[in-house]
Amino acid sequence: MAINYHSSARLTERCRCYIWQGRGNNCNTLLLPAVLRGGLPHVLIDPGSIRNELGEPCFDSLTAVMERDGFRLQDVGLVIGTHCHPDHIEATGPVVEGNGALFAMSAGEDDFYRSTAPMFFQALGVRPPELDVSFYLGEGDLQLGAGDNRTTVRVLLTPGHSPGSVSLYLQEDRVLITGDVVFAGSVGRTDFPGGSPTQLRQSIDKLSGLDAEYLVAGHSTGVGGIIAGRDNVRRNFAAVKMFI
Repeated sequence: MAINYHSSARLTERCRCYIWQGRGNNCNTLLLPAVLRGGLPHVLIDPGSIRNELGEPCFDSLTAVMERDGFRLQDVGLVIGTHCHPDHIEATGPVVEGNGALFAMSAGEDDFYRSTAPMFFQALGVRPPELDVSFYLGEGDLQLGAGDNRTTVRVLLTPGHSPGSVSLYLQEDRVLITGDVVFAGSVGRTDFPGGSPTQLRQSIDKLSGLDAEYLVAGHSTGVGGIIAGRDNVRRNFAAVKMFI
């Protein structure tokens, strides 16, 4: 019997989270179901690795758990990358190739991906996917869908862990998706190529001012991967600011 390495959490009608629970490294993934017009209605954020350093089938696990929830990767019309590290975007390749889905990340991260990131991939023994960015994510509101089904995603440029990292804020649902900027009880590393402790502090200050009911981190810590409750989110920001 296949082993599922993800657990599924439905935060709101417009946001479902797939938390990575394997032994090796991989990111948490988010799905915004049925928010786009047309035959490919789903948005996938950070699809993660195909296989990690322990050989765990990250992408196959994500596919299986999504299908158990009634969602198919074949119905994804847009993939968003918070940043271009392998454990966040390697599996973008098969989604884009299989569906003709669009792919979006920031212009700064695309520059980093084309210049420095390939060496980072190779150092980890991962072949970088050949990705063409369909459109760039800039600071401001990204409108998905139309009419009563319109969903607004606020894009925030939050460098520090990576030079073009973005965080995403679902305004109506008060869900904050932080990538690897801030975790539950911890912060993203800055010793990778393109990292900056100063920029990370500024990015965390920026995010801490948002009214978030849920904070969904790019990776889980011992505390977890999702912080629920406005007061708990605020306490987490206050705690991480003490040691950055």
